[in-house]
Order: sequence, then structure tokens, then C-alpha cells
Amino acid sequence: MTYPDALRNHLAGALLGLTLTGLAHADGRLMPAQVPASYTQECAACHTAYPPGLLPAPSWRRLMTELDHHYGSDASLDASTLRQIDTWLQAHAGSYKRVSGEPPQDRITRSVWFERKHRRIDASVWQLPSVRGAAQCAACHVGAERGRFDDDALRQPAGLSARDRRAWSD
Repeated sequence: MTYPDALRNHLAGALLGLTLTGLAHADGRLMPAQVPASYTQECAACHTAYPPGLLPAPSWRRLMTELDHHYGSDASLDASTLRQIDTWLQAHAGSYKRVSGEPPQDRITRSVWFERKHRRIDASVWQLPSVRGAAQCAACHVGAERGRFDDDALRQPAGLSARDRRAWSD
């Protein structure tokens, strides 16, 4: 079967874009298949264990070197665990256009793409006890712990106002 040149070029460009980003895996996950147990154990104890591709390498490096004052908490790790997690984060850090810019305070939730994707969420929603802030991705993203953030697999957090419930499906 032959395709018109425009379609072939479009498909080739899309395939190249997917290949170059290195972000999404074949099953739609953002999280690499091999995740160190220490990363899940240490990082997911307080917030979503974020896929490393959501921040560029310099941001991860700063975060790992400043764990003694990690956003108001002491998240210090022993040297071996620190080295293991840092090596893994550096190997899988985002290097594609969407995350090439280092967000303010190295916060995923302050990145341009995150703010754009969540711009319609009222500030009061982040304060709900069922949400507890933008860093708690699993409050709405059903597959967050597996690195899945599909817009089609969202759940409404408990406590939404009637207005926010109506806006949810927009």
C-alpha cells in the first residue's frame, strides 16, 4: 500500500518526534520500566514518585544535593541510596523540548507545561483534603504511581464543588 507523500511525511515526523522524546513508553507510561525500589520507597513516601523525564538533569541534580532542606523537609539519604537514585534520575531525566527549561525552584508543578495543562483548575481544588496540593498527582490521575497521566483516565477528587464538577468534563 502506498501513502500520499504528505501523509508519509507527517507519519515519519510523528514517529521521529516520539523516538526523540524518549518519554512515553509503548504502553503509554512515562515511568521507565526499571525503577529502583529505593526511589519508590523514599520519594513516594511524601509525594508522587515522579517520572524522571518530567524534569531536566540539572533540576534533578540540585534536588538531590539539597535533600537536607527539600521544600521545607529534611529528606536526607545515606550516601549509597543517594548515589543510586541520583544516577537513575540523571540517566532518565527529561531532555526534550517540553522540559528543557528548568522550572522555578525545580518544581514540576511550576513548570510551563504543568501550569498549562492544569490552568483551568481552581486554586481551591488544590486545597481539598482529598488532593492536598499539586504535588499529589494520584489524587486525580488514576495511574500516576505507574507514570500514567492520561487525560482520559482521571477521577474527580472528593469534595469538588458543583461548579468544579461541571467544569471537570470541559
